[in-house]
Amino acid sequence: MILLTFLTALALSSVAAYYSVIGLAAIFPGSFWPIIIMGSTLEAAKLVSVSWLYRNWKVAHIGMKSYLSVATVILMLITSMGIFGYLSKAHLEHSADISPLVTKVELLNEKIRITKDNINENHKIINQFDEQVNQTMVRSSDEKGISNSVTIRRNQQKERSRIQAENETYQKRVGEYMEQKLSLDNQVAKAESDFGPIKYVAELVYGSGDKTLIDKAVRLVIMLIMVVFD
Repeated sequence: MILLTFLTALALSSVAAYYSVIGLAAIFPGSFWPIIIMGSTLEAAKLVSVSWLYRNWKVAHIGMKSYLSVATVILMLITSMGIFGYLSKAHLEHSADISPLVTKVELLNEKIRITKDNINENHKIINQFDEQVNQTMVRSSDEKGISNSVTIRRNQQKERSRIQAENETYQKRVGEYMEQKLSLDNQVAKAESDFGPIKYVAELVYGSGDKTLIDKAVRLVIMLIMVVFD
């Protein structure tokens, strides 16, 4: 049992040290290897300080015990910051993978809206043309009125053909945008499914799965992990 306890404590300390050192390097990416060396030294110093205090607590001078106790607490805070940095980086990287996809979907939605607006505007113009022809026929029921309406429609034909061709192009474009959007929506849904568990945590703690509350829930979980490690 003692051996199992020792191995478990050693494994926990090793994993915490790895997360802490890599996390500190993530916080200060401009000096990767110096931070790795510094973080490793701090981790070793923390373990040695705790071990020394445990073995010499009854015989050590009060000043030495106080200094090493305070230093150990500060070292724990520093290494905990490293763990926080490591896990936060993992969360932010995954969130960053989704952001471009969401932006592309929003852009496509805007393009679809604008294109459909253009189609609707063209439909309004066609309706105005039809109204002009109908009013000409209504104002005169003789052959001259019919002839005038036919003439007006003939004069409109070129513009009608242009608008019809334009609408066909717009409709084809909308179809292409919708296909692209469907593909992106599937990618976003797949990426967001990874947030499923943390959404449940956010809803359990804060009563909502909103994006802001998900980030708060992530920070809460990370802080709990930090407490367990140190």
